[in-house]
Amino acid sequence: MGDVIDENLVRKLIAAQFPRWDGAPVGRWPSGGTVNAMFRLGDDLVVRLPLTESGAEDVVLERTWLPRIAPRLSTRIPESLGAGQPGEGYPWPWSVYRWLPGENPRPDGPSQLAEDLAEFVLAMRSIPLAGAPRAYRGGPLAALDTATRSAIESLRVTPEENVDCDAVLRLWENTLRAADSDDAQVWLHADLMPGNLLVDGERLSAVIDFGCMGAGDPACDLFPAWNLLSDEAREVFREALKVDEATWSRGRARTLSQALIALPYYRNTNPAMAGNARHVIRTVLREIT
Repeated sequence: MGDVIDENLVRKLIAAQFPRWDGAPVGRWPSGGTVNAMFRLGDDLVVRLPLTESGAEDVVLERTWLPRIAPRLSTRIPESLGAGQPGEGYPWPWSVYRWLPGENPRPDGPSQLAEDLAEFVLAMRSIPLAGAPRAYRGGPLAALDTATRSAIESLRVTPEENVDCDAVLRLWENTLRAADSDDAQVWLHADLMPGNLLVDGERLSAVIDFGCMGAGDPACDLFPAWNLLSDEAREVFREALKVDEATWSRGRARTLSQALIALPYYRNTNPAMAGNARHVIRTVLREIT
C-alpha cells in the first residue's frame, strides 16, 4: 500500500472530505516509523495515513481514547481535527492532526528529560482503568519468549552484529524465571520509543503515536530507561517512578526483547529502528556486567 500513498492521494482525500483545507500545501514528512505515512498539510496540520490494516485499527483506538485522556495529561499529545474515511482508492480510516513541533531525542538523554518522561508515565498511570482496552504490549512477559529466543538464534548467525547472544539469553531466562505473577494493571502508552517522543532542547514537548495504548504491566512504559536515557538519567527516571526491582527487571527484559526482535527484522530496511535496537542491546549488557 505504501507505494501508492503519495502527495497526490492526500490532496484528493483532503479536497473530497475536508474542503476547508483544500489547496493547502502538502508535503511528505520523513519518518522512521513503519505503521503510518505522514504528510504536512500547511503550517499547522499533519495527515497520518496507516500503511496496514492493523495500523487502521490504531486510528479508531486513538479517536476513541485520546480526547478522554488528554485532559489528564500535562504533556501535549496528538489532537485529531479531522476523522478521514476510506476514499479515492484508499481503504482505511485516516486522520488530520494538529502539528506538534519538536525533534526526536537523541540517545543518552539528560536527567531533565528523564524527569519529564517520569511525569508523563505517572500521569498515564493515574488515569482510571474503567473500560480501558488491553495494551498491545501489556501482557505477561512469557508471551514474548518464543519470539525472543527466535531473534537470539537469528543473531547468532549474524556475527557482524557482534551481539553476545549467550549473555542476552542468560538475562532473558533469568528474568523469565524470576518474573512475578503481579497482576497490577495501569494505563500505558506502551511504545515510548525515541521516534514517538518530541523534545525542545532537553525538555519533553510532546508524546505521539498512541496506537499501542491501554491497560497492562507497568514495566511496559520503562522503555526509555534503556532506549534513550544516559546512565545517570536512567537512575533519575527510576527514582522518580519509585520502581521496585521486579518491575525494573521486567522492564529491562521487555526492552531487550523488543530490540532483539527488531534488529534482525529491520537491519537492512530501517536504519533508525536497527540503530536504536543496537543501542538498547549495548546499554542493557553494560548495565548487567
